[in-house]
Amino acid sequence: MNRCVMTALFILFVSVSFAADLPRSTPEAQGVPSAALLSLVESLDQIDSMHSLMIVRHGHVIAEGWWTPYSAQSPHVLWSLSKSFTSTAAGLAISEGKMGLDDEMLKAFPEDAPAEPGANLKLMRVSDLLRMQTGHQQEPKRLPDQAWTKTFLNQPVPFKPGTHFLYNSMGTYMVSAMVQKATGKTVLEYLQPRLFEPLGIEKPTWELSPQGICAGGWGLAIRTEDIAKFGQLYLQKGNWNGKQLVPETWVAAATARQTSNGSNPKSDWDQGYGYQFWRCRNNAFRGDGAFGQYCVVMPDQDMVLVITSSLKNMQNPLDLVWEKILPACKPAALPPDNETNARLVTLLKNATVRPQEHTATPAKVFSKSYTFAANDRKLESVKWSGEGKDRSTKLAIRLNGVDQEIMCGRGQWVKGRGAWGVLKDQPIAASGGWTTDDTFKAKVCFYETTSTVTMTLKFSGNEVQFGTEMNVSFGPSKDVPLVGKAE
Repeated sequence: MNRCVMTALFILFVSVSFAADLPRSTPEAQGVPSAALLSLVESLDQIDSMHSLMIVRHGHVIAEGWWTPYSAQSPHVLWSLSKSFTSTAAGLAISEGKMGLDDEMLKAFPEDAPAEPGANLKLMRVSDLLRMQTGHQQEPKRLPDQAWTKTFLNQPVPFKPGTHFLYNSMGTYMVSAMVQKATGKTVLEYLQPRLFEPLGIEKPTWELSPQGICAGGWGLAIRTEDIAKFGQLYLQKGNWNGKQLVPETWVAAATARQTSNGSNPKSDWDQGYGYQFWRCRNNAFRGDGAFGQYCVVMPDQDMVLVITSSLKNMQNPLDLVWEKILPACKPAALPPDNETNARLVTLLKNATVRPQEHTATPAKVFSKSYTFAANDRKLESVKWSGEGKDRSTKLAIRLNGVDQEIMCGRGQWVKGRGAWGVLKDQPIAASGGWTTDDTFKAKVCFYETTSTVTMTLKFSGNEVQFGTEMNVSFGPSKDVPLVGKAE
């Protein structure tokens, strides 16, 4: 075999080994009893807000599951877990000499600076952005008619940077903007050959600002296993298959306690903050995002835990992990427990977000089209159609001039596409049923996000009251019902 062929095969082997998924193992082979994992999953399943779970020990996946309609193949929005990836981009740019921790932010955007910048704004540096110590009292808000960088720079800075902790997603956006300014590439483009490709993270997407800059503090979407690989990379101090992808010094600094952010010993949000990573109890650290997107790295246990979910109480899962998993971890392999492991695998394989309950039968058929007066939700009409042979129900909705059909499974999820409000056209799964003789409810799960919209249709004569409620939201979650008239 000639040298060129051998070289090509070696490159192919390296590429495949980089892109491969993590190896699988039984929990006992990695020193964790299946019983402890089963107890954790049973507790998480009762919350009915879970989307996925993956646990990695000694580099091997020992538990994994997706709650239908979420799946292993589908990307999932990370919300603020995106910040840890932006931090990584900053660390790489710094290691390549393209920018520095002490770079003054104002000098990077002179075109967006106020006419007379204050003394504290002049002092703000990259390290202050990364530590959430910009000196702001309030996070700058995004304005529709102004560049986000300009909005940030024109926000009052009452505190000296480096002295006051304020969680600030727009600060992370400015890190993203500075990386782009320094490298000539968006954070997504910059990380592609340096992080995503070596880890085998395929087709990552990242929300852009109107100015074409990755949002930085939010907006990244990747698969559950991709998150686990990222956590494993940081557990391995930036090394992946023998190659140092991220400098070990950056991993140490980014995950160390760079600033104090509270004093409650029982809160995992009061243990200190690094460079876009949270410190946890039990000497762990994590990236996390709104409504329960976690990448928890536990160096003492050589373990990584990933959760995606739609939680309202984000402390709850961490409490369960500390209670049920950490004490159970052993330094050596345990005897096989095939029976309990089979129960664990079955529970995770059959896990599902609860579909809409069906508890009544309508006294009459309401298969009419109902139209709505002009409204800020831009809902124009809705029509319920009776069950088909597969017991699915069709909702025909005209929203903002676009017709869409939502197939609702009875007692199960039916996949399709849909849109609602800020949730643009994308994959959905729906389940519907009659809760009383005159009320039909449909759960519409946007399963690449954290959002499920519950639509309630209450029929009365020639009218229908149409209301919606979000499972999780940054603002009001429930709308005042609209009244539609039968045509």
